[in-house]
Amino acid sequence: MSALFSGQKVLLTGGLGSLGRAQAALFVAAGAELFLLDRPNDPRASETIADIAASGSGSVTWIGQDLDNLAQTQAVIEKTIQATGGFDVLVNNAALIVNRPFQAFSLDEYEAQMRVNAGAAFALSQAVAPEMKRKGRGAIINFASVTLSGAWEGYAPYVASKGALVGLTKALARELGPYGVRVNAISPGAVVSEAEARVFGDRAAAYEAWVLERQCLAGRIQPDDIAQAVLFLAGDGARMITGHTLDVDAGW
Repeated sequence: MSALFSGQKVLLTGGLGSLGRAQAALFVAAGAELFLLDRPNDPRASETIADIAASGSGSVTWIGQDLDNLAQTQAVIEKTIQATGGFDVLVNNAALIVNRPFQAFSLDEYEAQMRVNAGAAFALSQAVAPEMKRKGRGAIINFASVTLSGAWEGYAPYVASKGALVGLTKALARELGPYGVRVNAISPGAVVSEAEARVFGDRAAAYEAWVLERQCLAGRIQPDDIAQAVLFLAGDGARMITGHTLDVDAGW
């Protein structure tokens, strides 16, 4: 891959999961200076970072931070910006997802998913926006979800958080557009991932049949399919796209 993001700093959250790793590898292959944020003390971190660093000419810097603490997360990124310069791209990829009937969720569990899935995107956007505005360019990419289609049960807090992100995307696109900063969202369909395997477990075969029956296209969506869309929205090829949610769902 050509060095399309050479000289650009990219902040990616949730970088150790299936979708995050695919995005990270493509950004590094494209020459980006990648800052990978995920929970501290994760045993996967060292090996994953080494694998990503080997993907291309870019670099990887690890930020161990729990997004559940919004104020601390914002302060850590603001300090990083002071030390290394502002970010050109922010990808709010991290998310909590739990499958459970609506009334079985506690209020604390609801608030936790809203905080990590939507609140962190707000906090991080606040942190990176001033330098993007000063430079007159930048891209923020949030993650919506096919679950907003209304065809899914047992994800009420998750779906609520993703709806909030779609609203945030439109609001920030309007506020930051005059400064040359673009804000868009990716809405993945049912992606083959570690999270999918964890949630569905021994129901995986039935779930896959259900997914394929509803897609227009045959075959399962892979993490790289999502990563390619993220790089498109982050790059100059999408220079006149903002406030948009791009569905990558095989035609749900």
